[in-house]
Amino acid sequence: YEALMWALSRPGLPRDLPSAGQAGIIETLIDRECAVYCEDADMAELAARSGAVLAAPEKADHLFLSQPPAQLTGLRQGSDMYPEEGATLVMPVSLGSGGTLRLSGPGVNGEVTLSLSGIPQGFWAERTRVMRYPMGFEVFLLDGATVIGIPRTTVVEVL
Repeated sequence: YEALMWALSRPGLPRDLPSAGQAGIIETLIDRECAVYCEDADMAELAARSGAVLAAPEKADHLFLSQPPAQLTGLRQGSDMYPEEGATLVMPVSLGSGGTLRLSGPGVNGEVTLSLSGIPQGFWAERTRVMRYPMGFEVFLLDGATVIGIPRTTVVEVL
């Protein structure tokens, strides 16, 4: 839990998780008050064992994905009164290679630059287009047992 919260509070800085993969995040964050979408059947079963409701992507609080969704417009983004009710996406990436991103905003000391692959071209522009502050969704980028958090308040620029 601590690594996930630090990842969101310091966007773009990698944090080590106790174990690789999405299962540890499901076991940490998901309980019977959550609506969850999982692309992987084993992860869906794990989430269901926690008491979570399995839901369609547009109804889910947490989405455990094998790749970024094709559409971002339908994801939960909270409201002006309750922006924290936006979805959390957990997606695999490969850190240290691929395209370069520059992050800025709350929690970022100036700017953070990182390289990653596994996110299709246009994802970050679409994220910017569909979100309206303070609403939006959180993203956890997962590479094995390393996680990077990108909160809804973080500005992402593709370099």
